[in-house]
Amino acid sequence: MSVLIRNGLVINATGSHAADVLIDGEHIAALVTPGFEVQADEVIDAAGKYVIPGGIDVHTHMEMPFGGTQSADTFETGTTAAAWGGTTTIVDFAVQPKGSSLLSTLDKWHSKADGNCAVDYGFHMIISDVNDASLKEMESCIAAGVNSFKMFMAYPGVFYATDGEILRAMQKARETGATIMMHAENGIAIDQLVAQALANGLGDPVQHGLTRPPELEGEATSRAIQLAKVTGSPLYIVHLSAAQALDAVTAARDTGQNVFAETCPQYLYLSLEDLARPGFEGAKYVASPPLRPKEHQSSLWRGLRTNDLSVVSTDHCPFCFKDQKQLGQGDFSKIPNGMPGVEHRVDLLHQGVVKGEITRERWVEIAATTPARMFGMYPRKGVIAPGADADVVIYDPSATQTISAETHHMAVDYSAYEGFELTGRVDTVFSRGRKVIADGAYHGSTGHGRFVSRDLNQYLV
Repeated sequence: MSVLIRNGLVINATGSHAADVLIDGEHIAALVTPGFEVQADEVIDAAGKYVIPGGIDVHTHMEMPFGGTQSADTFETGTTAAAWGGTTTIVDFAVQPKGSSLLSTLDKWHSKADGNCAVDYGFHMIISDVNDASLKEMESCIAAGVNSFKMFMAYPGVFYATDGEILRAMQKARETGATIMMHAENGIAIDQLVAQALANGLGDPVQHGLTRPPELEGEATSRAIQLAKVTGSPLYIVHLSAAQALDAVTAARDTGQNVFAETCPQYLYLSLEDLARPGFEGAKYVASPPLRPKEHQSSLWRGLRTNDLSVVSTDHCPFCFKDQKQLGQGDFSKIPNGMPGVEHRVDLLHQGVVKGEITRERWVEIAATTPARMFGMYPRKGVIAPGADADVVIYDPSATQTISAETHHMAVDYSAYEGFELTGRVDTVFSRGRKVIADGAYHGSTGHGRFVSRDLNQYLV
């Protein structure tokens, strides 16, 4: 079936212009000068609206085990919610348990996702067990379309990797062209601060933020950068939250090092004050790294403008307040870490356009184009251009909405952005040419989403 989207403003990372977009089957067939006669099975009038590439969220955790429970969204519910928010591709994390192989882990995550996703999906691999076998298996993962590997400087006894293990994995990444993704917090020091707080009877959710100070994120980020410099490995810092960490990334990038970083909407809009909400309410906002004092937000927006922060992902890892977050009542260290957000990323970033923090083109760049290039999906995805997948969003920049758990589509019982009033809203969403959101209704289906085999990072020098 062919679809012609007429009278819209096409926005790519490289610029904006009036054009009609012709979709034929699963791909964009042409960009047409407005007024030029084109035949199509369906014509959609997008006057007054933007036509942008579908969002790409390269940091989600569907069905992720954590602390005796697992994140509330399945691949079905999570990707459906993503579609509602204008995200047409996610890249999730396959989590290697210690003692298991990378390939068996990848198979397990395929069994969770394959046939269950509403939009397209890919995988990163979490390496929690660095040894000769797993390092060799990195090559097989790359051949299978998974070429980014996440490691942790936090969570001793669970995911934590020593500097020596990180160095070995980075050496393999340098050899293969893979990208190492790093959760950069000094977990050894943090565990001491957590133990001291609990020993002093301090168990409220705000202690999660106070025991993970920004200096320890900055220190770990600097250390990861130095290890990457020694090995020549590409490095991607995930969910950067603190000005100290951004300073380290900026300094490395200024020297030409292959260092990249993402931040998340929660660090742009929420703060330590939310963790300190009365009672146990702050548990809703427990994630790692934690929310920071508000003064960090201006640094992050500046980093997005200067491209020292290249991507905005969600780190979508939802746990219900009832039954799941409440596992940490009285002991903040037992609160499952993570917040929901996959449905609202595109809209929240548009508020940066509304407020003059970023341009429309930069909005598209950090939400779709750079993620596609950083993780080997461009020009198949992340751009409105002939030949690209028809992952297309018609966006109404003047519509208004209020975020609420009562109306969102994520399988979680609260919203981290409850009551936020936004300007701009997704109108229509196409995933590979199929209309999945239109007229305020879901038209997609489970199993439409396909696995995306990814190439190497296109920003490497």
